[in-house]
Amino acid sequence: MLDRGTKPSNGSPSRGDGEAAAGRPAALDPVLLEIMRHKVEAIADEICLTLLRTCRSVFVNEAADFAVGLIDLEGQIFGWAPENKTTSVNVPAAYTLEAMGTLEPGDAIVTNDPYTTEAMATHLPDLHVIRPYFHGPRLVGYGWGFIHYMDVGGRFPGSMSPHTSDIFQEGFRIPPMKLMRKGVLNEDFIHLFKANCRLPETNMADLKAMLGALEVGGLRVRDTIARYGVETFVASQAALKDYAADKARDVLRLLPDGTYDFWDYLDDDVVSAIPIRMRLRATVDDGRVHFDVTGTDPQVEASYNIPTAGKLHNMLTRRIMTFICTHDRTIPLNAGTFRPLSMTSPAGTVLNAEFPDACAVRFSTATGFNDAVSGVLLKAAPDKMAGATAGASFTIVVEETDPADGRREVIFAQLARGGMSAFGGSDGVDVRDVTMNTMHNHPLEVVEAKCGVAFRDYDVRPDSGGPGRWRGGAGQVLTVEALRDRTTLVIGGLDRIRFPPWGVQGGRHGQPTEVIVNRGRPGEHPLGNESSLTLDRGETVTMLTPGGSGFGDPFERDPEAVRRDVELGFVSRDGARRDYGVVVTDALRVDEEATRGARTSRVRPNVGTDFDFGPERVAWERVFDDSTMQALNRGLFELPKALRQTVRRRIIEEAVPDLPRAGYGRLDEALADTDAVRTRLKAAMRRAFSEHGVEGYGPDLHSPATRKVA
Repeated sequence: MLDRGTKPSNGSPSRGDGEAAAGRPAALDPVLLEIMRHKVEAIADEICLTLLRTCRSVFVNEAADFAVGLIDLEGQIFGWAPENKTTSVNVPAAYTLEAMGTLEPGDAIVTNDPYTTEAMATHLPDLHVIRPYFHGPRLVGYGWGFIHYMDVGGRFPGSMSPHTSDIFQEGFRIPPMKLMRKGVLNEDFIHLFKANCRLPETNMADLKAMLGALEVGGLRVRDTIARYGVETFVASQAALKDYAADKARDVLRLLPDGTYDFWDYLDDDVVSAIPIRMRLRATVDDGRVHFDVTGTDPQVEASYNIPTAGKLHNMLTRRIMTFICTHDRTIPLNAGTFRPLSMTSPAGTVLNAEFPDACAVRFSTATGFNDAVSGVLLKAAPDKMAGATAGASFTIVVEETDPADGRREVIFAQLARGGMSAFGGSDGVDVRDVTMNTMHNHPLEVVEAKCGVAFRDYDVRPDSGGPGRWRGGAGQVLTVEALRDRTTLVIGGLDRIRFPPWGVQGGRHGQPTEVIVNRGRPGEHPLGNESSLTLDRGETVTMLTPGGSGFGDPFERDPEAVRRDVELGFVSRDGARRDYGVVVTDALRVDEEATRGARTSRVRPNVGTDFDFGPERVAWERVFDDSTMQALNRGLFELPKALRQTVRRRIIEEAVPDLPRAGYGRLDEALADTDAVRTRLKAAMRRAFSEHGVEGYGPDLHSPATRKVA
């Protein structure tokens, strides 16, 4: 038998981290541990596939927006399904289990509330279900899963809109409670749930499918215990987490020790035109990584806030998980993977929301933060990470009126993605950015058969991928036409309208998002980050998703690769000449002489720079640089929470009175007179903070804020 300090992968001694908890059973034999790893993954996979085949909603059986796993007696994931299409591995279930107290065979817990679960749930459409598994009278673990439900009530169809100011507007809140007691459904809960959502029958079918899938998991746990013994099954839970922790730390040792800063943005908070900034400082020390998000913007009066309870949450660790799993594909996915990671996350920011902050569209903020994680990883190890994401995927939900009886019906129509960013040695994937999750798009025939819309364009967006030695993945063009009057389209996840995916190591940024109503016909106009719009029959909305970022100097790209991109429609002939210095003839051949001339005579932009952020971010940061924004946020956090956004908007809008919303104007134009804007900003900060008793700002804006003592 191996002791707790032994790595099961090869029998070599561990580095003596002291990270394994004391008092657990001794580690298993390496061979048996590997068997148990595949057993628990197979159990989780069977839960996953059972759910996929029995659920009714397209959010599950087409988009695969769900996850399942096995939770140990400490409330942590120890068995993860390889078939899962999301990466919610670090599920903080301990508080919910503790709050529910003693469970009995046949019980099941249900919840969707971020605040009463301490961030196990992160927004109301995700319903989490937990079933305890017993061996005789002994509790041996839990089956867990969540499904994104198509609607759980609230102001907007689909229960997801940025235009909500608190969680009470977002739908039906379910604190942790018994869904089943000793195998009997809680009918009181069922009546309440069905009365508070727009799709009660579909939701109930999905909920029962989840219960059935977790019951299948319980049967497989019973089979495993019958073959290997209950002590082996229980001991494997801690041992698998220890194994993953050691392997994760080995990967993280690829990052040089040091401190790395990066930040990224959402376009605006929809209440105002002001961008939301997520700031990250990552400190690497011998395979341990600490995230400090101090300096991140305060919570907003829209649904972009993420309830994390200050934890190292799965919403904030997607990109570092990508890094770990890319560089060790044998690592078991469980809570141990996160043991070398830690976090400082002050309460009241968009990354650590407080009750009752709205949070329905929290995935957009999580995506922006994970791009900041990509930034620090690229600073630490430029050859081992890809660039920014294309932003949160667009979710398109249709609410339409039945012409026969006037009833309104909600249907999830489509998931639209941008292109994946490139990395050293590989182009980005076109139209399929799976950086944050691997949800599927829907077959168009299925969608058109279910709702009164038609897809008129569903194509690659040429020249949208960021130019580079390795090209960013192309975005897509998606046009939806309403076939009935009063069709409401709810578009979630709109972002990167003004801040495109940034280029890396001389690569160029991808093209930003565009949304156009009635493109190419009378009444054409752009659309910014709006939650919904109502279309009459024949009207259209065209969505152009962002391209991924390029990596490396585009003038070093193989001309034959550029020619092939032109042939396939990813790059136009004009784009090939402009962005790559490659001249492609009408016959789709490379004109080698003209290409040599173009590449030697033209200026190659951004060569030698680390990141190409695009003109609007560059203009914004000439005024709102890092030290200024940190000073502003220090002052804001001296104020009561209820005042922070009011004072923030007042300061920035006094500095930039004509600040445009994303999609309706450009920051580089509004901020053209940098000196004048900075002068107004300094005055506005002094005036606003002084009025609220916060002093200490010198002319450079960088002094620490202090509250005046009466």
